[in-house]
Amino acid sequence: MGIIDKIVNKLGFYDIDEFGVKNYNYRVIGLLALVLYIVLLLILGVITYFAEIGAPHSNIMNLGDAIWLMFMSSSTIGFGDHYPVTMIGRLAVFAMFVFGVGILGVLGSLYAKRMFGFSDTSVKNRELRRQNNEILARLKVLEDKIDQSPRKPPDKQK
Repeated sequence: MGIIDKIVNKLGFYDIDEFGVKNYNYRVIGLLALVLYIVLLLILGVITYFAEIGAPHSNIMNLGDAIWLMFMSSSTIGFGDHYPVTMIGRLAVFAMFVFGVGILGVLGSLYAKRMFGFSDTSVKNRELRRQNNEILARLKVLEDKIDQSPRKPPDKQK
Protein backbone atom coordinates (compact mmCIF):
# COMPACT_ATOMS: atom_id res chain seq x y z
CA MET A 1 0.00 0.00 0.00
CA GLY A 2 2.65 2.45 -1.04
CA ILE A 3 0.15 5.14 -2.06
CA ILE A 4 -1.66 5.08 1.27
CA ASP A 5 1.63 4.96 3.19
CA LYS A 6 2.90 8.04 1.33
CA ILE A 7 -0.35 9.94 1.97
CA VAL A 8 -0.40 9.03 5.67
CA ASN A 9 3.27 10.01 6.13
CA LYS A 10 2.92 13.24 4.15
CA LEU A 11 -0.20 14.35 6.03
CA GLY A 12 1.20 13.24 9.38
CA PHE A 13 -1.56 10.84 10.44
CA TYR A 14 0.64 9.26 13.06
CA ASP A 15 2.20 9.95 16.44
CA ILE A 16 5.73 9.15 17.51
CA ASP A 17 6.03 7.79 21.05
CA GLU A 18 8.90 8.24 23.48
CA PHE A 19 10.72 5.26 21.94
CA GLY A 20 10.61 6.72 18.42
CA VAL A 21 7.98 4.26 17.14
CA LYS A 22 5.37 5.54 14.69
CA ASN A 23 1.81 4.85 15.84
CA TYR A 24 -0.46 5.11 12.81
CA ASN A 25 -4.08 6.17 12.98
CA TYR A 26 -5.67 3.02 11.57
CA ARG A 27 -9.08 4.65 11.12
CA VAL A 28 -7.55 7.14 8.70
CA ILE A 29 -5.67 4.38 6.89
CA GLY A 30 -8.87 2.35 6.60
CA LEU A 31 -10.80 5.35 5.30
CA LEU A 32 -8.08 6.14 2.75
CA ALA A 33 -8.04 2.51 1.61
CA LEU A 34 -11.83 2.51 1.22
CA VAL A 35 -11.79 5.76 -0.76
CA LEU A 36 -8.98 4.44 -2.96
CA TYR A 37 -10.96 1.23 -3.54
CA ILE A 38 -14.13 3.10 -4.55
CA VAL A 39 -12.22 5.46 -6.86
CA LEU A 40 -10.42 2.52 -8.49
CA LEU A 41 -13.71 0.63 -8.82
CA LEU A 42 -15.42 3.56 -10.52
CA ILE A 43 -12.54 4.53 -12.82
CA LEU A 44 -11.90 0.98 -14.02
CA GLY A 45 -15.66 0.42 -14.31
CA VAL A 46 -15.99 3.44 -16.60
CA ILE A 47 -12.98 2.33 -18.67
CA THR A 48 -14.46 -1.15 -19.03
CA TYR A 49 -17.88 0.25 -19.92
CA PHE A 50 -16.51 2.38 -22.77
CA ALA A 51 -14.28 -0.46 -23.99
CA GLU A 52 -17.07 -3.05 -23.96
CA ILE A 53 -20.19 -1.09 -24.93
CA GLY A 54 -19.81 -1.44 -28.69
CA ALA A 55 -17.89 -4.70 -28.82
CA PRO A 56 -19.51 -7.70 -30.49
CA HIS A 57 -20.62 -10.44 -28.06
CA SER A 58 -20.22 -8.10 -25.09
CA ASN A 59 -22.60 -8.79 -22.21
CA ILE A 60 -21.86 -5.51 -20.44
CA MET A 61 -24.87 -3.39 -21.36
CA ASN A 62 -24.60 -0.47 -18.94
CA LEU A 63 -22.31 1.21 -16.43
CA GLY A 64 -23.84 -0.80 -13.60
CA ASP A 65 -22.78 -4.05 -15.28
CA ALA A 66 -19.21 -2.76 -15.64
CA ILE A 67 -19.03 -1.66 -11.99
CA TRP A 68 -20.55 -5.00 -10.91
CA LEU A 69 -17.84 -6.76 -12.94
CA MET A 70 -15.15 -4.72 -11.17
CA PHE A 71 -16.62 -5.47 -7.75
CA MET A 72 -16.85 -9.20 -8.48
CA SER A 73 -13.28 -9.18 -9.78
CA SER A 74 -11.89 -7.44 -6.71
CA SER A 75 -13.70 -9.75 -4.34
CA THR A 76 -12.47 -12.84 -6.27
CA ILE A 77 -16.03 -14.17 -6.47
CA GLY A 78 -16.49 -13.69 -10.19
CA PHE A 79 -19.95 -15.14 -10.83
CA GLY A 80 -19.31 -15.16 -14.57
CA ASP A 81 -22.54 -13.36 -15.41
CA HIS A 82 -20.52 -10.44 -16.81
CA TYR A 83 -17.12 -10.74 -18.42
CA PRO A 84 -14.98 -8.61 -20.73
CA VAL A 85 -14.41 -9.49 -24.36
CA THR A 86 -12.00 -6.69 -25.35
CA MET A 87 -8.34 -6.47 -24.44
CA ILE A 88 -8.84 -3.13 -22.64
CA GLY A 89 -11.71 -4.61 -20.62
CA ARG A 90 -9.64 -7.64 -19.71
CA LEU A 91 -6.70 -5.48 -18.63
CA ALA A 92 -9.04 -3.35 -16.51
CA VAL A 93 -10.45 -6.47 -14.84
CA PHE A 94 -6.93 -7.77 -14.25
CA ALA A 95 -5.88 -4.45 -12.68
CA MET A 96 -8.98 -4.44 -10.48
CA PHE A 97 -8.30 -8.01 -9.43
CA VAL A 98 -4.70 -7.28 -8.43
CA PHE A 99 -5.23 -3.92 -6.75
CA GLY A 100 -8.72 -4.64 -5.44
CA VAL A 101 -7.64 -7.82 -3.68
CA GLY A 102 -4.75 -5.93 -2.10
CA ILE A 103 -6.93 -3.07 -0.91
CA LEU A 104 -9.64 -5.40 0.40
CA GLY A 105 -6.92 -7.39 2.16
CA VAL A 106 -5.76 -4.22 3.93
CA LEU A 107 -9.32 -3.39 4.94
CA GLY A 108 -9.88 -6.96 6.16
CA SER A 109 -6.71 -6.96 8.22
CA LEU A 110 -7.58 -3.60 9.80
CA TYR A 111 -11.04 -4.90 10.66
CA ALA A 112 -9.65 -8.12 12.15
CA LYS A 113 -7.08 -6.22 14.16
CA ARG A 114 -9.77 -3.91 15.51
CA MET A 115 -12.40 -6.57 16.20
CA PHE A 116 -10.28 -9.39 17.55
CA GLY A 117 -7.65 -7.27 19.28
CA PHE A 118 -4.61 -9.00 17.86
CA SER A 119 -1.68 -7.89 19.92
CA ASP A 120 0.96 -5.68 18.46
CA THR A 121 4.44 -6.85 19.41
CA SER A 122 5.83 -3.34 19.22
CA VAL A 123 3.23 -2.24 21.78
CA LYS A 124 4.22 -5.12 24.05
CA ASN A 125 7.88 -4.24 23.60
CA ARG A 126 7.18 -0.62 24.53
CA GLU A 127 5.31 -1.73 27.64
CA LEU A 128 8.22 -3.97 28.61
CA ARG A 129 10.70 -1.11 28.07
CA ARG A 130 8.60 1.15 30.26
CA GLN A 131 8.40 -1.51 32.99
CA ASN A 132 12.15 -2.11 32.77
CA ASN A 133 12.81 1.62 33.14
CA GLU A 134 10.58 1.73 36.22
CA ILE A 135 12.37 -1.28 37.73
CA LEU A 136 15.78 0.24 37.02
CA ALA A 137 14.71 3.53 38.63
CA ARG A 138 13.53 1.70 41.76
CA LEU A 139 16.73 -0.32 41.84
CA LYS A 140 18.77 2.89 41.67
CA VAL A 141 16.82 4.34 44.63
CA LEU A 142 17.45 1.18 46.67
CA GLU A 143 21.15 1.17 45.79
CA ASP A 144 21.43 4.83 46.84
CA LYS A 145 19.75 4.03 50.17
CA ILE A 146 22.12 1.14 50.77
CA ASP A 147 25.14 3.31 49.95
CA GLN A 148 23.96 6.01 52.37
CA SER A 149 23.22 3.70 55.27
CA PRO A 150 25.90 3.28 58.00
CA ARG A 151 27.57 -0.05 57.72
CA LYS A 152 27.99 -2.31 60.67
CA PRO A 153 30.98 -4.60 60.82
CA PRO A 154 29.99 -8.21 60.36
CA ASP A 155 29.76 -10.31 63.54
CA LYS A 156 32.63 -12.67 64.05
CA GLN A 157 31.55 -16.21 64.31
CA LYS A 158 33.10 -18.34 67.02
